[in-house]
Amino acid sequence: MEASFLSSVVLPISLAIIMLGMGLSLVPEDFQRVKKYPKAVSIGLISQLVFLPVIGFVIANVVPMQPAIAMGLMIVALCPGGASSNIFTFLAKGDVALSVTLTAFSSVITVFTIPVLGNLAYQHFIGETAAIALPIGATILQIFLMTLLPVGLGMVLRQLFPESARRLEKVTSRLAVGLLAVIILMLIIREWNRIPGFILQVGVGVVLLNVISTLAAFYTSKLFKLNPPQQICISIEVGIQNSALAFAISVGLLKNPDMGIPAAIYGLFMYATGWIVIRYGRKLAATSPIQQSLESQV
Repeated sequence: MEASFLSSVVLPISLAIIMLGMGLSLVPEDFQRVKKYPKAVSIGLISQLVFLPVIGFVIANVVPMQPAIAMGLMIVALCPGGASSNIFTFLAKGDVALSVTLTAFSSVITVFTIPVLGNLAYQHFIGETAAIALPIGATILQIFLMTLLPVGLGMVLRQLFPESARRLEKVTSRLAVGLLAVIILMLIIREWNRIPGFILQVGVGVVLLNVISTLAAFYTSKLFKLNPPQQICISIEVGIQNSALAFAISVGLLKNPDMGIPAAIYGLFMYATGWIVIRYGRKLAATSPIQQSLESQV
């Protein structure tokens, strides 16, 4: 499961292209609305940075698993939302501006929280101390190049060439679905021989973490009366984790391949629940008034 051409080249380029398409669908007012109504951002970050690690810790202690596997599951729970969360939110008719905002904030914040909480988890599950630290500059640069830069470029193109941007947006929307399907298929093919063994080892914990955290985020958003696009966005942001980062921490920093197994399985399973949310979000968007996403109190 070492870094391959798919994970190091194809996936980042594909994500950047899809993010460009999302930028074409955004205008500055989308982000001003997020700033004007900060409750959605607060609920999203709390769900991502507090609820998810707590759920992961409970599952890792309740479900029987080896200490290394439990630690690997915790690393997944401590990581920020992945760039794929923006794509799924876009396809599910969720609040894309909120999704980009949450991904950016959580990615920067976890640069500092992962070392602290990760070391505490390592002491609990492994019984030793470990040096877990992320390169701040490199992490922020990666976030910028893969998400913020292409989104910003798309927004600029929409401002300068609005008619062309609208036509291009329709093309990139179809392209996003196709690219995402190809990426998922290639990931499954790449890991096909390993999947049965992985599932036997960590399947229950991964499924519980993904499903419970996604549902918790959705109903928390619903409880605080966020509008449907924001509910969809926060559910996806919490459920779609940066499994690549979790794998890099487990195998690269901690030098333990077993700890990387939960990240590998989570990185595959989260796409299944992501597609379910996409179908639900599109159905919801088709049956709800367009004004609902703009006029709901948040």
